[in-house]
Amino acid sequence: MRTKLERLFGIAAMTLLAAVTVGCRQDDDPAGADELWQRIQDAEYRSWERAPGYETRKGSSARHGDAVEIFMNDVVSGALSGPAITAWPDGSILVKDGFAADGSPHIVAAMEKRGGAWFFVEWDPNGSSLYSGTPSICTDCHAAGADMVRAFGFPP
Repeated sequence: MRTKLERLFGIAAMTLLAAVTVGCRQDDDPAGADELWQRIQDAEYRSWERAPGYETRKGSSARHGDAVEIFMNDVVSGALSGPAITAWPDGSILVKDGFAADGSPHIVAAMEKRGGAWFFVEWDPNGSSLYSGTPSICTDCHAAGADMVRAFGFPP
């Protein structure tokens, strides 16, 4: 007969195993992720202006891959060429392609400013969302940025 402590340990071990097996994904808005995926594909985001400092593929130490390319829509581009700001305008979209060490596509990540808040998404290379909404894995890291944007700052 198992003791109460042994039963609790067993429950904790099973919970941990389930978390590791299933993963700790936080895909809060897969429909929103699908909609954004379609919009950036239709807009041919890879034809957008590159983010400052990311004019070409650049090595990365972030979780998005060994190398990244970052693209910004015209809302971000316009804000960068305008007067000083303290927050990115609604409609801002940044898309990051992440690549493995061998150069193969690893992930596609995007963030879109909506109603004063950022919507984050990370997809596999085929467009299946892994994270969406405001997952802590995104917001915890991006909190250090200029209104959540870490790759570059506000215009002077």
